[in-house]
Amino acid sequence: KFLGIGHYCPENIVTNYQLSSIVDTSHEWIIKRTGISERRISTGEGTVDLAVTAAKNALKMAGCIPESIDIIIVATTSPDRIMPSTACSVQSVLGCINASAFDISAACSGFLYSSIIANSLLKCGEGKKALVIGSEVLSRIIDWTDRNTCILFGDGAAAAVVGEVEEGFGMLSTYLGAEGEDEDILRTPAGGTKKPNTAETIVNRENFVKMKGQ
Repeated sequence: KFLGIGHYCPENIVTNYQLSSIVDTSHEWIIKRTGISERRISTGEGTVDLAVTAAKNALKMAGCIPESIDIIIVATTSPDRIMPSTACSVQSVLGCINASAFDISAACSGFLYSSIIANSLLKCGEGKKALVIGSEVLSRIIDWTDRNTCILFGDGAAAAVVGEVEEGFGMLSTYLGAEGEDEDILRTPAGGTKKPNTAETIVNRENFVKMKGQ
């Protein structure tokens, strides 16, 4: 089960009213369609910074020391860099010297995927406690001229310490799935190995998140 949870959001707040001065939108339009009134946007902190603070809060609630963590899984689509993994950087900062560490990329479902992976690894005997973190600084890959996406996303992190519990409690069942055929609905066209960022892709704003639909 989750022995402890924690979260962290940057202090900088961007309201709907502020966004309406950047793109053609309004507070009322955003509220009616999304329920969002404000979002947190990092002014300097990276994905690792957010993840570490959230993890510290989760460890504190769980009453765990960093050395007791056996597995660290970070779900992110906005890492500080390609390598090393965000999880390895988190391990270093926190001092979780006994933990394996790796990232997964599953966008909105990343924390769910990570929790199920942690649950499975612990049941297989790979450790006693896992630290699961979802951390994003999506403001760096959002097109602030595109009102379809910029109103939706912000920056933040959440973490949970997953550990053993007596039978009949905790994660009783899980379900995983994906719809890969719909890959064009939410994507970043450039920035990967197939289409690296160039002057042309940047001019065409292909290094930002694109979304089809509502």
